[in-house]
Amino acid sequence: MNFSLKCIAAGVMLAGAVGAYAQKGETVKIAMIEGLSGPFANVGQNQLRTWQMIAAHFSGAKNPAGVNFEVVPMDSKSSPQEALNLLKSAVDQGFRYVTQGNGSNVAVPLADAVAKHNERNPGKEIVYLNYAAVDPVLTNEKCTYSHFRLDADTSMKMAALTSFMKDQPKVTKVYLLNQNYSHGQQVSRFFKEGIARNRPDVKIVGDDLHPLGQVKDFAPYVAKIKQSGADAIVTGNWGQDMTLFVKALNDAGITVPIFAYYAGVSGTPTALAASSGLQVYQIAYNHSNYGGELGMLMEQYKKKYNDDFYTFSIYNAVVMLSDAMAKAKSTDPMKVAAALEGLRFKGFNGETEVRKTDHQLQQGLWISRWQKVDAKNKYSVENTGFTFAPVKYLEALHCEHADVLRHEAALNAAQALRKTARRRVRPAIHPPVSCQGFPSSGRLQPAAPWNSSSSPC
Repeated sequence: MNFSLKCIAAGVMLAGAVGAYAQKGETVKIAMIEGLSGPFANVGQNQLRTWQMIAAHFSGAKNPAGVNFEVVPMDSKSSPQEALNLLKSAVDQGFRYVTQGNGSNVAVPLADAVAKHNERNPGKEIVYLNYAAVDPVLTNEKCTYSHFRLDADTSMKMAALTSFMKDQPKVTKVYLLNQNYSHGQQVSRFFKEGIARNRPDVKIVGDDLHPLGQVKDFAPYVAKIKQSGADAIVTGNWGQDMTLFVKALNDAGITVPIFAYYAGVSGTPTALAASSGLQVYQIAYNHSNYGGELGMLMEQYKKKYNDDFYTFSIYNAVVMLSDAMAKAKSTDPMKVAAALEGLRFKGFNGETEVRKTDHQLQQGLWISRWQKVDAKNKYSVENTGFTFAPVKYLEALHCEHADVLRHEAALNAAQALRKTARRRVRPAIHPPVSCQGFPSSGRLQPAAPWNSSSSPC
C-alpha cells in the first residue's frame, strides 16, 4: 500500500470514528412529498397515514437502531414542478430523507434533483425512498446513488403477469387501457413483449392511452372495448382513473376479466364490489390476507381510520432503514445508503434484498383474485365483503430484460452510480446481476460475464 492509499484508508477510518452515531431516542425526520390533494388525494392521504402509523410502530426500542421516525407531509398536488419546489423547502428545513411514490412523472425529476443536490452539497446529502414509482429508467438509464426503489418496476410485474396469463386459455383477445405517461406507456409496451413470448396466439384488439387524472367519463373507452370483442382487459391504471374505469364497465354490463396492477388502491374495491360478476386478477407484491404482524397492522389501520393498509412497501422502507442505520451505526444519509447496498432484511414476504447495482428491492410478487371473503380469506377490503385472495406467488422476480439494449441500460446504471456517488464513504460498485431461471425458478443466480452473444438480463 503506497502513502496516498494509506492516507485515504486513514481518512475513511477517521470519518467512521467521528461520524454521527445513531442514538436511542434520536429523531429521523422524513419529508413525504406526495399528491395529498387533487385527483389522487385519496391515495396520497391513505399512504400518508400508512407512513405515520408504520413510523410510530417501529420507533424507539422497536427498531435495532433505537431511533424515532417522524414523517412530515408536503403536498405536491401530484405536480412535478411543485414536488421540486417542495424538495428545496425540505432541504432548507434540514430534512435528510425524502419519500415519494405516486407517479413516475414526479419521481424521475425528483430523483434527478436529489442527485444534483447531493453533488453540489457534500455533507448535506439526501436519500430518496421511492415506495411506488415503477418506471424502469429509475434503476436503469437514470439510476442514481441516492435513490432506492421499494416496489417492483413495471417490467418485473408484467413479466410475472404474462407468465401467469400463459396458463389462462380463455384469454385470446386483449384490450389495453392505460394512463398516458411513462408508466401506462410501459405497461402497454411490456405486455406486448411479454405476451409475445408467453402466448403468441393472443391478439391485441385495442391499445388506448388516456390523459392522466383528467378523464371523468370512461364510457367512450368502454364502448370501444365492447365493440372490439375483447375477452380480457390489461390495465396499469390507478387511483380515480381505475375507479372511474370500473364504474363505466359496471354501467355497460361488461364482465370480461381484468388483469390489473392497482385494483386494490383506494376507491376501486368499492367500485368492483358494485359489479355483477367482474373477474379481476391483480399483480402486486402483496394480497389482502396476511397473518402475523402484517395482519395485525392491517386490522389496527382499519380500526383507526376505517380504511385499508395496502401500500406494504412502506413497511419495508421503515424496516430496511432501521436495519441500515443499525448496521452503519449512524443516521448520516450517505453512510446509511452505503449500508443499504446489498442489505438483506426480513420484509413482509420474508427475506428481502436491496440490490447493490441499482438499489432495486428484490422481492416476490403475488397474483391475487378478487372474490367474496371466505373461511380462508377473511379480510374485507373497504368493508365490501370481498377480498384479494392469493392465487400464485413468484419468488424474487429480479429482472426480466428482453433484449441487449435493456442489458446495456443496466450496465449504464452501474456507471451512473459511480458518477453520482458523491459521498464520504464509497463502497465498491459491482457489475449488474443477471436473472437466470425465471420463470422456472424465479431465483437470483450470478450471471456469467456478459458479451454480445450471451443472454441479456
